[in-house]
Amino acid sequence: QLQLVESGGGLVQAGDSLRLSCAASGRSFSSRVMGWFRQAPGKEREFVGSISLGGGTTLYADSVKGRFAISRDNAKNTVYLQMNSLKREDTAIYYCAATGSILSRDARRYSDWGQGTQVTVSS
Repeated sequence: QLQLVESGGGLVQAGDSLRLSCAASGRSFSSRVMGWFRQAPGKEREFVGSISLGGGTTLYADSVKGRFAISRDNAKNTVYLQMNSLKREDTAIYYCAATGSILSRDARRYSDWGQGTQVTVSS
């Protein structure tokens, strides 16, 4: 099991950039696919993106493709979410999560979750 702690959220203006970090504690980080999800007020949690074990393959939701980028540093047990050209509709609590060895968009396949970090985008 991994303990996950997100950081880097905040209040930004539309068009700005923000980088979220998710630090993991535990010895199995490099053997876990990592994902980012978000939940806006009154909405279901939705998939943002995920990254393979070595970082060579990524998967994104259509709504963020081309604007967001996920990366990971297995030596630091950290996964990142670089968010560019932010829009008001990106406002949400962002969560990182860990699953097994296969990329997935399905939140039900992720067993370990962080507490989330708030991202608010103003116009």
